[in-house]
Amino acid sequence: MSEKNPVQSAERIFEILEYLAAHGACALTEIGCALSLSKSTTHRLLQSLCLMGYVTKDSFTGRYTLTFKILEIAGRVLDRIDVLGVAHKYIDRLMKQTRETVHFVQREGSHIVYVDKVESDASSIRMVSRIGLRMPMYCTGVGKAMLAQMSEREVREIWKASPIEKFTENTITDWDVLLRELAEIRLRGYAVDNEENELGVRCIAACVQDYTGRADAAFSISAPAVRMSSERLRELAVYVLQTRRDISRELGFLKAD
Repeated sequence: MSEKNPVQSAERIFEILEYLAAHGACALTEIGCALSLSKSTTHRLLQSLCLMGYVTKDSFTGRYTLTFKILEIAGRVLDRIDVLGVAHKYIDRLMKQTRETVHFVQREGSHIVYVDKVESDASSIRMVSRIGLRMPMYCTGVGKAMLAQMSEREVREIWKASPIEKFTENTITDWDVLLRELAEIRLRGYAVDNEENELGVRCIAACVQDYTGRADAAFSISAPAVRMSSERLRELAVYVLQTRRDISRELGFLKAD
C-alpha cells in the first residue's frame, strides 16, 4: 500500500506537471477532469504554477503548457552527477559480496579506460590492471558489455577504428563472431571475458546506463580463471545484475527498475 502524501496540494501540483509533460497543451477543464479536481482547485493550482514560471497560459487559446524552467532545474541536477562518486560505493559493495577485485571503466572513443578499482580483501593475488590503463573495447568484458547496448552501425565504427589483434588465443578477431557474442550478452545482461585480454584471468562485466540510456561506463569482477568456473560465473551474475540496476537507477536510467 502506497504512503499517503501529507501535503495534498503539493501532490496535486506535481500531478498537473506530470500530466502536462505527458499531454502537451491542455485546457483547464481537461486537466481538472483527468485528475479529478474541481474547476476552482485546478485554476488555483495552475495560477500558482504560472506565477512560479513553470507553466504558461496561451492568451489566445487559453490552454496551459509547461515552460522550460523544469528543464533548467533538471539540468542543474544532471550537472552535479558524479558517475565515479555514484559508482564507487556499489563496486566496493560488490567486492565485499564476492571477495573478488572489481573494476570500473569509462569509454574513450573506441577504447575503455580503467578509472576505479577495488582490490579483493580476501585474495593474495593482485590483478595487474591499473587506473589509467587503456584497452580496446572488443577484447574486454567491460568493452563488450558497452558494445552490446549500441546499434550495429556504432559497433562497426568502433571495430573499424580499433587495431584488431590477438592478445591471447581466445581474443575475438572475427566480426561475425563478435556480433554473435554481443547478441548473447543482450540476452544475459552481462558479458564474460574468457581469457581474451589476459591469459589466466576471467571476468564478468556489465554496463551501466545514464538518464539518456547511454552506456559509456561499465564494471567487472576479475579473478584467476581457476576461480571463475561456469558455475561461479552464474553465481556472480546475480550480484552483477543487481549492481548494474542500482548504479543505473541512481544515474537516472528509468528502465533500471
